[in-house]
Amino acid sequence: MNDTSGHRRRATLVAASLFMLAACTASPPAIDTGPDAEVTFDGLHEVKNSRADKAWARPGFDLSGYTKIMLEGAGIEYRPGGESGRTSVARSSGGPYEVTEEQKGRLRSVVTQAFHQELGRSEQFEIVNEPDPDVLLVRASLLDVVSSVPPEPVGRTEIYLRNVGEATLVIELRDSVTDAILVRAMDRRAAQRPGGDMFESNRVTNATEVRRLAQTWASLLRSRLEELMGRGSAQNE
Repeated sequence: MNDTSGHRRRATLVAASLFMLAACTASPPAIDTGPDAEVTFDGLHEVKNSRADKAWARPGFDLSGYTKIMLEGAGIEYRPGGESGRTSVARSSGGPYEVTEEQKGRLRSVVTQAFHQELGRSEQFEIVNEPDPDVLLVRASLLDVVSSVPPEPVGRTEIYLRNVGEATLVIELRDSVTDAILVRAMDRRAAQRPGGDMFESNRVTNATEVRRLAQTWASLLRSRLEELMGRGSAQNE
């Protein structure tokens, strides 16, 4: 096998290890480099059979030289229209509902803390704050955040929900020195209890479900990065 084919094989394995979740698909993930491949505006090719909702990667990329990561938040965007849920009539519609500035601050804090704590547990890599040739930039953002939590009612009316809301997590892996993008993946999930059981909505239970979702995303990212770096080392031995 020549160096080029070996390089592409490593890239395919890396993409598979990072963006497959717990289970295996019928076909292994692979970067589509065919003539009809879906190519993004910034040169990434679609990863077929990814366990993420969608994933793209740069053909021939190699992450085996990275030993550290730098975590960067790229912001949180909310679906417009939630403000219409302020009225009592609109509360029965099921949302989306307005997200107050206080709620936005709590969400930002919970997500940031979950990712820093989970990634900080790794023994495969260390988190740093400055770019370097061996530093991989991990950029995370939440898009199209929707709240299913209606405004607090007057009186002691109890509210039961199946989920607090939902959001799309977008993860980008970039070279920290050049900012060149290597991989992008997106995954949409709801903040809910396992099995989708109903629960009483209040500040404590709602925060618990948001924290559970953030920790799930962070744990998946950490485990795949660890697998990626371990596999990259093995490939170069």
